[in-house]
Amino acid sequence: MKAEIITIGDELLIGQVIDTNSAWMAEVLNLSGIKVAQITSISDSREHILAALKEAETHADIILMTGGLGPTRDDITKTTLCEYFNTKLVFNQEAFDNVDRIFRARGYSLTLLNRAQADIPENCTALLNENGTAPGMWFEENGKIYASMPGVPFEMKGIMTTHILPRLQKLSQTSIVHRTILTHGVGESFLAAKIEAWETALPVFIKLAYLPQPGIVRLRLTGTGPDREQLETLINERVDALYEIIAEYVFGEGDETLEQITGDLLKASGYTMATAESCTGGYIAHLITSIPGSSAYFKGSVVAYSNDIKENVLGVSHRTISKHGAVSEETVFEMAAGIIRQFKVSCAIAVSGIAGPEGGTNDKPVGTTWICVLTPKGAETRKFTFGEHRGRNIRRAALAAIDMLRKQLK
Repeated sequence: MKAEIITIGDELLIGQVIDTNSAWMAEVLNLSGIKVAQITSISDSREHILAALKEAETHADIILMTGGLGPTRDDITKTTLCEYFNTKLVFNQEAFDNVDRIFRARGYSLTLLNRAQADIPENCTALLNENGTAPGMWFEENGKIYASMPGVPFEMKGIMTTHILPRLQKLSQTSIVHRTILTHGVGESFLAAKIEAWETALPVFIKLAYLPQPGIVRLRLTGTGPDREQLETLINERVDALYEIIAEYVFGEGDETLEQITGDLLKASGYTMATAESCTGGYIAHLITSIPGSSAYFKGSVVAYSNDIKENVLGVSHRTISKHGAVSEETVFEMAAGIIRQFKVSCAIAVSGIAGPEGGTNDKPVGTTWICVLTPKGAETRKFTFGEHRGRNIRRAALAAIDMLRKQLK
């Protein structure tokens, strides 16, 4: 089955709002065995909505729409759907009761505009919105399925998850199975060369996608076929073989993150940690503390951006910086040792580098970064040379540092 997603709203076309709905919907549809053939964004215009629907019905079995269901004059999706299906708006008691319930819970009185949200096309099934006042709508016409949902992301997700996906999953005859392997510390082209023979041997119904981002390459296997259990078995066998080739670069799977996995290892070991950051400016601490429960192992951080802070707060020797420079193996080691003394933790990460775009030299070009990790298992310092883009350098340095700690804790 093929689907088309139509997102409606002037705000999408002027860059005021980013369309995150389509990405989320496409992902969950794909996981349900439904291929998204096209995504279209259009304005709050009767003509554009009608044209998009007429085009979508020529190549899609399922047409999903978001947006234009609010109570204001510019929300015209319902009336346009009535025109498209040659029907009329009728009062729906169930939808009204839901709107009334939400307003009572918030201590507000219903207005005529809000009451109008209970008016829906006569030929549709109302999909109650637990998170808002605009109901979703389900249509079955001429062998096609149409569904219309609010554009507010959390309202759309609620209706998709509760009402639409269960209905669509009953109709789908194809299973799609994904498994995503997460790698760090290896470039996309090097990875492709390393697993070329393995990739060539994949059966035609299992596809591999390389999904690179700064510091990380995701390898996503997608199997398509009628038998879900068989697909899962075959993909698992291929992944086992893949691990034998690239295990040193793999840190997790699916939606896992380096900071989450490292946090789990810290919790399991009973260790605590702190960071001493120069070029990353606290970004490592930010990633670590983005994980719920990180207070169990993360104690704090010093952003030692200046040499004065490196010396007077972390205890780095003035002689070390004078002789070797702030961006050096010796300096990051003393930074890590200093943070362990100051915070009385088990583990430390220290980073110093040249994020750019200025500050590089012939000996230490922009992107040069030294990282030290100290744990009860020992010390490790490494030099990295990233690129010339400041933002990417900061993220890549942070991920490299966390991955070094992860490997020490394994």
